[in-house]
Amino acid sequence: MRVERMTNEKFKIFLTFDDLLDRGLSKEELWSDLPRVHRIFSDMMYDAGIELGVELTGVLLVQVYLLQAQGMLIVVTKTEPTDMEDEEDYMEMKVTLDESKEMMFSFEDFEHVIQAGIHLHKLGVTGGNVYYYNDYYYMLLMDEDIIHLDIDQVIALLSEFASASSATSYRLAEYGKQIMKDNACGTIKNYFS
Repeated sequence: MRVERMTNEKFKIFLTFDDLLDRGLSKEELWSDLPRVHRIFSDMMYDAGIELGVELTGVLLVQVYLLQAQGMLIVVTKTEPTDMEDEEDYMEMKVTLDESKEMMFSFEDFEHVIQAGIHLHKLGVTGGNVYYYNDYYYMLLMDEDIIHLDIDQVIALLSEFASASSATSYRLAEYGKQIMKDNACGTIKNYFS
């Protein structure tokens, strides 16, 4: 579990799927076993509060994003309690759960991007975007790019050349440089094979 403060009232938690399994929770159980998920989230909030040195009381707005290959990104916003001033230990979580439609991998070397793109093209993938940001290359694949494939197969293939990344497409679009747009695997095939 990695915790990062965004503002005084907001922080984010990144969990890999291994972190979830260590806590006794699978990706599928997030949608079905709500009481157990709530208890695990409460424990995570407590751990994050200790790590950040913040007392988490009142109402917490918890936005959970399931990232296809990376794990889970949780954004927590602390709000002021409305009429519960006398109860210092009171904590209420309002959780929203959303599943990302994108898969993001980071590459240390452009040659690895080329190799991954060529292998993906052999599997019928022509789409994707490639970005450059903070000395890393990133490949973004959307659901529609890989809908005809088994997602675990795509993750396994990309893991040979790259690492799953918690960077979002919004961050890369704003701060990174887009190298290939919408047709990255097709472009790689045309120019590098």
